[in-house]
Amino acid sequence: MLRNSTLFSNFARMKTTILTIALGLSLTCQAQNVWEKPETESETKTVEAPKKAEAPKVLRDAKYLAGAVTEVDGKVTWTLDADVPGKSAQQIYDKVMEYMTRLTHESNQLEGSQVSLVNKQDHIIVTNVREWLVFKKNAIMLDRTKLRYNLITTCSDGHVKMVMSNITYKYEEDRYKDKSVIRAEDWIVDKYAMNKKATRLYPVSGKFRRKTVDRKDFLFKDLVEYLNDKKTTKE
Repeated sequence: MLRNSTLFSNFARMKTTILTIALGLSLTCQAQNVWEKPETESETKTVEAPKKAEAPKVLRDAKYLAGAVTEVDGKVTWTLDADVPGKSAQQIYDKVMEYMTRLTHESNQLEGSQVSLVNKQDHIIVTNVREWLVFKKNAIMLDRTKLRYNLITTCSDGHVKMVMSNITYKYEEDRYKDKSVIRAEDWIVDKYAMNKKATRLYPVSGKFRRKTVDRKDFLFKDLVEYLNDKKTTKE
């Protein structure tokens, strides 16, 4: 009887020990489950590289696109309005006469280029210009057109106004004969010289447009500098 009691007591202690060990293992597993390595910011969030700002697209012919060729009553017309401080209408008139005389005798001028009309009382000078407009010149080729236009210059005290209009071209006369005369209105305006998106010039009419705009810009700037004594007729 005592032996059975002892066996029962030992068995109870073993059972208690096994339960204790099992409980310890369970707690250990739970502890291992709640402890973990913290995630870094780079692991939890994907950082995108900053996008480079796209540079605005620069149009090759921006200067010559929409707005470069102006029209008045359906005709290509450019107008210069400039101040000439300190000079009277007569003084400006005299200097414009000098300038136009020089212009119509330059090496690129053609027969018929001249000061054609004057109004001394109202200080108005009308100049018919006939000249070569060169597109390309090198050892193997010369691409150019005859350019005609009128300049009407009105002088007043401290001011000058010049209008450039009636622009025509005469291109490759031997090839096109009677059809060689082209009006600016039929050739260099937006409708005929630019694509529909107004982002580029057509190859042929575009070269006429570029060179005509450049010529206009040069004449306007050159005249203003001359009237303000920044240039002489010898230049």
